[in-house]
Amino acid sequence: MPVTYINRKGLKYYLCQGVTKTGKPRFYFSREQKGEPLEEIPEGYKITESVNGIVSLSKIRPKVLSKQEINAVKKALKHHPQAKKYRLDVKSKVMTIYEQDELDLEEIATLLAAELGFQGFITDETNHRRIEKRKINTRYTPVMKFILTNKKTRLFRAERMCFLGNIDDWIDIEFDKTIEALANQLIPTLGTDEFYELY
Repeated sequence: MPVTYINRKGLKYYLCQGVTKTGKPRFYFSREQKGEPLEEIPEGYKITESVNGIVSLSKIRPKVLSKQEINAVKKALKHHPQAKKYRLDVKSKVMTIYEQDELDLEEIATLLAAELGFQGFITDETNHRRIEKRKINTRYTPVMKFILTNKKTRLFRAERMCFLGNIDDWIDIEFDKTIEALANQLIPTLGTDEFYELY
């Protein structure tokens, strides 16, 4: 049986193997069985899914960040007033926070229905379908990241995405602080005007 994976959108992917231009093996996931379908995950690799549901095969790397450091960011995100708009992605020594892209029109419709007195027409089943649909269709954009810069002192630097003009790029905003200090200082600015004043 070929290795398959179903992502958060409910789409099924097959693990396949091809060859690079230099003749080296290349592993990838496809919606259809292409190249040579694999029946087991190659040694030293694992299946990963991005915040936006992209499935890939990644090399297993040693853990650099501690559970406590990751939990410090998760805790700060959980206390954000709009916590459900954000997702955390952890890779090697970098923690990236993603923000929900689009305006949730269905959520606005629900609030409007409540305001106009039509809330009784929204059943639990309708609300459940809305939540599931949002999980499938929502896209996220990276907005902030924390990078471990010193393994001994466990200090981090923070960057935010700059959305000025035609160029979207990361800019440094804080240096040489513990992750707890950075998370508590910077995460509350997400989704506010203060975020754009960080530099």
